[in-house]
Amino acid sequence: MATQKERAAAAAPTASSRPGWALTAARVMSTLLGAAAWWLVYGHLGAFARWLTYDLLRLSEGSRLAFSVEFFVFDAPKVMMLLVVVVFGVGVVRSFFTPERTRRILAGKRESAGNVLAALLGVVTPFCTCSAVPLFIGFVTAGIPLGVTFSFLISAPMVNEVALVLLFGLFGWKVAALYMGTGLVIAVAAGWVIGRLGLERWVEGWVYETSAGAAESAGAVRLDWGDRLRLGRDAVRDIVGRVWPYVMAGLAVGAAIHGYVPQDFMASIMGRGAWWSVPAAVLIGIPMYSNAAGIIPVVQALLGKGAALGTVLAFMMSVIGLSLPEFIILRKVLRLPLIVAFTAIVGLGILVVGYVFNVVIL
Repeated sequence: MATQKERAAAAAPTASSRPGWALTAARVMSTLLGAAAWWLVYGHLGAFARWLTYDLLRLSEGSRLAFSVEFFVFDAPKVMMLLVVVVFGVGVVRSFFTPERTRRILAGKRESAGNVLAALLGVVTPFCTCSAVPLFIGFVTAGIPLGVTFSFLISAPMVNEVALVLLFGLFGWKVAALYMGTGLVIAVAAGWVIGRLGLERWVEGWVYETSAGAAESAGAVRLDWGDRLRLGRDAVRDIVGRVWPYVMAGLAVGAAIHGYVPQDFMASIMGRGAWWSVPAAVLIGIPMYSNAAGIIPVVQALLGKGAALGTVLAFMMSVIGLSLPEFIILRKVLRLPLIVAFTAIVGLGILVVGYVFNVVIL
């Protein structure tokens, strides 16, 4: 009888482990099949857009309406498919870099090296406007210098994975690499300057009284690849489910610009010849509220109509990196002089990027 119990006990782990392995294998297989289907559909989007515009709807080729419809029909599924892929991939990556782990990595790091590391971690760490305050409190109470904290807060929304992949898909790797490089430089430099100015006194006093232990996780959870793939799919449902209205709105605006705005008009107000276009683009972008998924289709249409790359990127960076709603939320933990200093330093960096791009990129 005892022998049977021992055999049953020995066999129990094997039996219970099989469903886990089977589930992981099923998730991997479904991911591979989904990737194959994605690639097949993505390769035929251009032909589908032309068929729907000119064969099904029978719009006149060369008309403004046809240009707008073809732009929207082609870019809407393209942007959404790119968004699904990048969010899924980064959802898997983020299973290795939780906000709590990011705080532990940055805790104790000195400035300069800490600014660079914080800016890089901002690219892959979950962040949205609503999480700015808890992230700020968690970083400060963990002993992370104020300048290093701001490098993260600047990089996370501006140089995020959605912006990079959509820029890569729509404009190529050169524009995506330039955007990432300049965005990281702004985040590192602005955080370093803020740290050197000694602005800690402009942080609300109650922030430093918050217990750092309250932000720490109770314990690490071991995840296998099946769990990480599930987190990637959960990220797609969560993030894509929240940003798709912005994507559609941005594409609708972009389609209208693409089809109906004369190229000479856009070049005259956002071209290289208008010296005031870069600061005007930054000032217009700050009060706007959008994310990368919503603003990049507009950027694509503006560039197609003759707007200068530096001016358009300055506009995009100001919309994403200097969001007015984020300022309002950060006012809970920062006093007005620190918010003004933060805006001025980051804004100056964006202006420099805009002018440099307009001069260098021909």
